[in-house]
Amino acid sequence: MTVSEQRASTSVPPKSVPPRRTEKDTMGPLEVPEGTYFGASTQRAVLNFPISGERFNRRFIWALGTIKQAAAVVNAELGIVDSAKARAIATAAEEVARGDLDDQFVLDVFQTGSGTSTNMNANEVIGNRATEILGGAFGSRLIHPNDDVNQGQSSNDVIPTAIHLAALAEIQERLDPALAHLQQALEQKAEEFWPIIKTGRTHLQDATPVRLGQEFKGYAGQVERSRRRLGWACEDMEEVALGGNAVGTGINMHPDFPRLTCERITEWTGVRIRETENHFQAQSTIDGVVFASGAVRTTAVSLLKIANDIRWMGSGPRAGIGEIDLPAVQPGSSIMPGKVNPVIAEALTQVCAMAIGNDQGVVIAGQSGNFELNVMMPVAARNLLQALQYLAAATRNFADQLVVNLKATDRGPAMVEQGLMLVTALAPAVGYDQAAAIAKEAFATGKTVRELARERTSLTADELDRILDPRAMVQPGQSFASAGG
Repeated sequence: MTVSEQRASTSVPPKSVPPRRTEKDTMGPLEVPEGTYFGASTQRAVLNFPISGERFNRRFIWALGTIKQAAAVVNAELGIVDSAKARAIATAAEEVARGDLDDQFVLDVFQTGSGTSTNMNANEVIGNRATEILGGAFGSRLIHPNDDVNQGQSSNDVIPTAIHLAALAEIQERLDPALAHLQQALEQKAEEFWPIIKTGRTHLQDATPVRLGQEFKGYAGQVERSRRRLGWACEDMEEVALGGNAVGTGINMHPDFPRLTCERITEWTGVRIRETENHFQAQSTIDGVVFASGAVRTTAVSLLKIANDIRWMGSGPRAGIGEIDLPAVQPGSSIMPGKVNPVIAEALTQVCAMAIGNDQGVVIAGQSGNFELNVMMPVAARNLLQALQYLAAATRNFADQLVVNLKATDRGPAMVEQGLMLVTALAPAVGYDQAAAIAKEAFATGKTVRELARERTSLTADELDRILDPRAMVQPGQSFASAGG
């Protein structure tokens, strides 16, 4: 048998072409896979954007479906869409919101800057599914994707509204609860660690003593303030673009439609949204999204600081700082037996890095509001929602697998007496210059500040015990001498 014959005998037979049906849009007919709910507009976008394979996430599709469902109900109430059609649209849109039709949202997130392709993906899926509910054939347009499903709407106001709704839900239902959980864990550790006094550090150098609990109180305060900032962002994002239609004028829309739709969404979801008072800013910019992303970035920066401090304090266990024991959750090395690494903290720091980078993408997207429309809404949505989702998961994981299981060692308290910056308490009694000289000599000789103060000053042992008491040094406003410095 020749090589050619061998190849022919082992070749894989060609795959059969899946059945297709013909749908049409304003550009004409186009074949789409049989059995799918999307139509020609979506299929064109599939062909136009073979970029990343990444789709809009579940939260965004939920928001889009929820908007379409509320719009159908309100359009029926206003007498704009036939009630039977509206009921079928609302049922199909609810299925979209619930996730039953997620496999029909096939478009790349990197697409037309207004998100029109995904809005039409939703309109076609809901239209064909509603048609099916009413007993019609796919592609018959018994329920029209534009005239019925998209009634009173435009991609230009629906997509930014969906971004706001999705981000609000993600913050309120996932990220804020995760942060609250971490805040509570840090507050409990602050209380547990309050009796432990250790050496403080500034510029990575020894500083005056501090309670380990005071450090953790600081971490809890960072998280609490991050939650507060996210709350301000949520207040800002409650204002949505729905009702502006194409360019903010509300053309081809009942004037009560946006208010009633927002009220219905708020009632159903518990996520409060309201029609903007200025549609021209709401569609030509995504300033609210940029502001929210900035709050997320600030949260990531805070979490990065907390995670890094904790892993540094747990460094060692012998050649590092070693003031706290981090829980051992997995082997740390493929070559060094017994090594354990701070992997939970490292996972959080990586998510923080991603969120900070995502924010820069949102900032650039925010600069692309050209005249009456921003044209980078999909990437802004993708970056913000991804950051929210990952930060929520990593924050809760950090609290549960690391913070709650932290233990203090005796290393911190043991080093306090060796600390050079105990001279700060000595300075009011002997003066800054003599205190500095004692610190330098202590460093050079290995003696303690207490030992040298006993040799170099006239202070008694009792006075030194009072002045160099670490417990007194961690009290705000404590003074150890009456003389001015």
